[in-house]
Amino acid sequence: MSTFKSLTKVAVLYWFMFMPNYSSATATGSIEPKVLTFGVVPQQAASTLAKGWSPVLAELSQNANLNLQFATAPDIPTFEMRLAKGEYDIAYMNPYHFTVFHESPGYIALAKEQDKYLKGLIVVRKDSPISKLSDLNGKSLAFPAPAAFAASVIPRAILKQQGIVHSTKYVGSHDSVYLAVAQGLVDAGGGVGRTFKNMDSDVTKQLKVLWKTPGYTPHAIATHPRVSKQSREQLLLQLQALSATSKGRALLKGLGFRAMEAAQSSDWDDVRALSLSELNEPLKGSH
Repeated sequence: MSTFKSLTKVAVLYWFMFMPNYSSATATGSIEPKVLTFGVVPQQAASTLAKGWSPVLAELSQNANLNLQFATAPDIPTFEMRLAKGEYDIAYMNPYHFTVFHESPGYIALAKEQDKYLKGLIVVRKDSPISKLSDLNGKSLAFPAPAAFAASVIPRAILKQQGIVHSTKYVGSHDSVYLAVAQGLVDAGGGVGRTFKNMDSDVTKQLKVLWKTPGYTPHAIATHPRVSKQSREQLLLQLQALSATSKGRALLKGLGFRAMEAAQSSDWDDVRALSLSELNEPLKGSH
């Protein structure tokens, strides 16, 4: 448990270091602020996110003539509350988050990874006797948060469809899932390929991928309605330009990305088709 405590301390420390400097005007008003907060869903420890995203945002700020400030939250539910309140000017959010927060407070799709489909996965310890999904019946599973799309929503839905009964623990981040499984605190856990690949190899070498979900439209980069059309156009242009230079490709690689492309709301119709609306009210109401 000491690992979890230290991880929590790091997350809290980085949250205060990178906490957006909101005023009531910029949090709820329609005027674009001079500093645009770029909220990143806390799939991983805040230190890991900052290491990957801060140099990318610095490059985009310079080339797009914008002032982008990295922001995250201590855990995914807190991130959802801040999205619901419209606290982030720009946000990198999971597919399900986008379908909810596009409706209210009105986040507008800007970009997504090019030729990418998001797949969730379930991991177990390498020495685990669990070899197929049905072996999870009666077992304990860790997930990042109830509305973590590929790492939680989809695996839980499919397990339910197959009548696989299990206990559920929500641990706040993908990293915490992998740690919980590696330490034997749970029998299995949900994540995604990118965070599993980026996790400390000392942890992942103890794990194996049991199963992967079908693929869906990946995470969205979306802007709050207060962000101007000009700023959106400049940011999109520079996001797309990253893959055209060796420096930009190296920065994208640090995030586990290859290239970015323009996006529109309808790109996430495959997620909407899952009819997950029963989850909307608890999620929206969390603030």
